[in-house]
Amino acid sequence: MAEKRDYYEVLGVSKDSSADEIKKAYRKLAKQYHPDMNPGNSEAEIKFKEVNEAYDVISDSDKKAKYDAYGHAAFDPAAGGGGAGFGGFGGGFGDFDFGDIFSSFFGGGGTSSRRNGPVRGDDINVRVTLSFEEAVFGVKKEISYNRIQKCSDCGGSGAEKGTTAKTCSACGGSGQVRVQQRTPLGYMQTTKQCDTCRGTGKIIEKPCSNCRGTGYVKVTKKLDVNIPAGIDDGRVVALRGQGSDGRNGGPAGDLNIIVSVRPHAIFERDGYDIYCEVPITYTEATLGAEIEIPTLEGKQKFTIPEGTQTGTTFTLKQKGVQYVNSKNRGNLHFTVNVEVPKNLSEDQKELLRKFAESCGESNHSKRAKFFKKFFK
Repeated sequence: MAEKRDYYEVLGVSKDSSADEIKKAYRKLAKQYHPDMNPGNSEAEIKFKEVNEAYDVISDSDKKAKYDAYGHAAFDPAAGGGGAGFGGFGGGFGDFDFGDIFSSFFGGGGTSSRRNGPVRGDDINVRVTLSFEEAVFGVKKEISYNRIQKCSDCGGSGAEKGTTAKTCSACGGSGQVRVQQRTPLGYMQTTKQCDTCRGTGKIIEKPCSNCRGTGYVKVTKKLDVNIPAGIDDGRVVALRGQGSDGRNGGPAGDLNIIVSVRPHAIFERDGYDIYCEVPITYTEATLGAEIEIPTLEGKQKFTIPEGTQTGTTFTLKQKGVQYVNSKNRGNLHFTVNVEVPKNLSEDQKELLRKFAESCGESNHSKRAKFFKKFFK
C-alpha cells in the first residue's frame, strides 16, 4: 500500500496557515479534481478523495491537533496513536461483524454496575454527497446504513425462543467474583470479572440461532431524510435515536449524516453569501450597459454604470443562500472582469488609436497619478 502523503502537502498549505487559507486551498483543489470536472479520470478521482481526507482532518481543530502530534498514526487504530477519527467515510461506518457485537456488549473489563446497567447505543456516521443546488434549496435523500438492533427472535436476551437465560451460579448474577491473593502483607481480597458468564451475570444454555446468543443483530435500514435548505459542506444532520440500539434499557445512539457538497461551475460559497465573476465587454464597461447576471433562481438584469473598472464588485441583496431554518438569505457578490478585444482588424485598430488620442490624459486619471508618483 502506498504511503500517505502529508496532509499539509496535499492541500499546499503550512501548519501555520489560517482557517480561511486552508478553506481556500481546499476549494481550489476540490474543484480542480472533482469527478464532475474530470469524467473517467481515475487519477483525478484519487486526488479528489485525498484532498477531502486531508481537509477533513486539517479543518477540524481537534483532529488537526492530533495529526500535528502523531501524524497519520493518530487515525490508524492499529498504530495506537491518538485515536481514529471519522476516517473511511466511503463505507466504514456502521460496518460490524458478530465478533464485534459480542465484544462490544459483553467483552472486556469494567464493573458489574457498568456491565449490567443501561448502556447507550453507538452513534452511526454516514456521509451523503449533494449537488450545490441540492444544498442551497434542500432535498429529500434516501439514506441506507447498517445498525445494530435487538434480535427480534429473542428480544435481546440471547436465549433461544421459548427459553430464558439463567442466573450465573458462580457469581450469583453480579458478574463479579471475589478472589483471595497472597501478598507480602498477607492475604488480600479483590474482585474480578466472572469467567463463567464473562461479567454478564447470566448463563445462556441454548443460544438464539438468529443472533448466536449475542441478543443483537446487524440490519440494513433505509430512511428518507429531509436535508434542510442552506446546509453547507461539512455540516451534520443528526437524527436522534436512529443509531444502534442500547443495552440493558439504554437509549439508542444517533444517526449523524455528514454533508459533502460538490463545487459549482460558477458560484463559490462562503457562509450564506455566494460569489462569481462576470465578464463584460470593453464597450459595456466604458459606456455602461444593462447586462444579465446569473443568480440561484436564473438570470437577472443589472445596469453596469458608465466607466466601470475591471475588478469592481457589485452586490445583489438577498440573492445568496437561505439561512438554515430561516427565511433570511445571504447576498450575491459578483465581480466584473473587462474582456479586452483580440484579433482586431487594421481599421478597428486605427479607430481605437484615434479614440485614444481624442481622450488624452484627462480620461486616465489613475494612470496619470501613477506615473506622476514614479517620475516626481
